[in-house]
Formats: sequence, structure tokens, C-alpha cells
Amino acid sequence: MQHIFEQGTKDITLLLLHGTGGTEHALLGLAKEIDAEANVLSVRGQVVENGMPRFFRRIAEGVFDMEDLRFRTDELYDFVKSASVQYGFDASKIVAIGYSNGANIAGNLLFRHQHSLAGAILHHPMVPDREATMPNLQDVNVWIGAGTNDFMCPPQESEELEQLLVNAGALVEVAWFDYGHQLTMPEVQAAKAWYGQLFD
Repeated sequence: MQHIFEQGTKDITLLLLHGTGGTEHALLGLAKEIDAEANVLSVRGQVVENGMPRFFRRIAEGVFDMEDLRFRTDELYDFVKSASVQYGFDASKIVAIGYSNGANIAGNLLFRHQHSLAGAILHHPMVPDREATMPNLQDVNVWIGAGTNDFMCPPQESEELEQLLVNAGALVEVAWFDYGHQLTMPEVQAAKAWYGQLFD
């Protein structure tokens, strides 16, 4: 997988997962804002839709190709495991930061693989896989940034995702912003404050 790894000065690794049309460079500034001292593993999605990189295929806007989502999630999980060996970071101390399509595959890592992430910052995610058998997510911390006017990701998606994660044992905080699907500075600052209480 095309990726960037940057060595930090602490033992937490931020797994960066961009939105549709992004690359492995898209969220590097966001990672510096959240935690400038963490390791960074930023990955480019393997699927291309109309020239735009994504992490998995979709049948239509908001309609996921579930078979591809599951395959790509397992592929990402295996890649992160091998990267932890290659670069020597602790695979039990990974916090994903995903936006939109990247938030969806980060959420699906949690849905499919126990101990895949210590935490996740999910900017504008949807429920990835309603048919998944959820693992025990006790002690996993998840922050969800949601827009009250998000045309791509209706509020009920964030609410349902929160409930599914809580039911699996995760510790979830949802923050609402009166914006659409875009990632705004108030949302970034709220995510940073949440992260700082748990992982700094």
C-alpha cells in the first residue's frame, strides 16, 4: 500500500485515512494538530473511483459494496500489522484518524478486528457494516465528529454508529457541529481536546 511513515517521539501511532479523492498527504497537517509527537502512518486507498482514491468501492453514493469493504478492511488490517513490524511501532497503541470514506473503513476495523485500534477519531462516518458480528471493544475510545446539516452523512448514521459501538463496549463521545460534511477547525480543536485527555 502506498503510504508515508513518520517516526515520532512517543509510542502512539496515528493511522491516517483520507476521504474520497485524498492521498496519503491529505491528513498530515491534521495529525500534527492532534499530536505533533506521535508516529504517523498515513495510507492511500487502493480503490480509484473517477480518478479519486478511496478505501473501498461503493455501488452508489452512501451505498457500500459490502464484499469489497470487508476485503479492503482485512487488507488494511494486515498492512498495519506488517507495518508495525517493519517500522517497529507498538500495534496495541494505534489511534486512527479518518475523514468520511477513511472514517468508514476505520470504523470497520473496529467492527471486524478486536484490538486493531486503541482509539479512533472519526470525522463524519457512517455505519460501515450493519451485518457485522461486533468484537468486544472494551477500553477502546472513539470520538465521532458529526454535522447537523451533513447531506452525505445524516445525523441518524452517527447516532446509530454510536449505539453499535457502545453496545460492543467502546467508550464513545459524539460532538455535533452546525456545518455540513466539511472538516472545520472547531471540529479539529474538539477532537484534539478529547485526544489530549486520553492519549497525551
